[in-house]
Amino acid sequence: MESRLRVQGHPIQPMLVTFPFGLFVSATIFDLADLAGGPSFLGEVGYWTAVAALAAAALTAVAGMVDLWDVRADQTRRTAVTFNVVNVLMAGLFLVSCLVRAQSPQRGASGVLIGVELLALLAGAIGVAAGARLMRQFDRRRRAESSGLDALRGVAGSTVEIVRPRA
Repeated sequence: MESRLRVQGHPIQPMLVTFPFGLFVSATIFDLADLAGGPSFLGEVGYWTAVAALAAAALTAVAGMVDLWDVRADQTRRTAVTFNVVNVLMAGLFLVSCLVRAQSPQRGASGVLIGVELLALLAGAIGVAAGARLMRQFDRRRRAESSGLDALRGVAGSTVEIVRPRA
């Protein structure tokens, strides 16, 4: 899969997806600590961490849709669609958790909501596996290019590029 949104020739979406996933994991850890008897502010921190993750997930989804626009209908497209759908499912489950918690005064998560968050993280783990498979498919096509710091030599102009689709 040749990404249309790239930085130094590397696709942007796999870089972006680490932010919402990491924030969702952090939010769940804060919620588990709150439920286990930690200070009451941990529930609020978990809530706002999940909200930040939802914002990052929205940006990641936009980048994923741009990349998906021109992918040929083959194994790479199926993997890319699976990757994006699973990430949207994970964000949707956290969105439900945030909407339920928005009305409570301390915004702490209940046991049921933590169960929903853990289910969302399980879906996210499936997304990580699909993303790794997608990157391996992408990397096969780019293996001949130089890597590491040598790839940065001779770079002139903008390092962020939006590539037009091939005809």
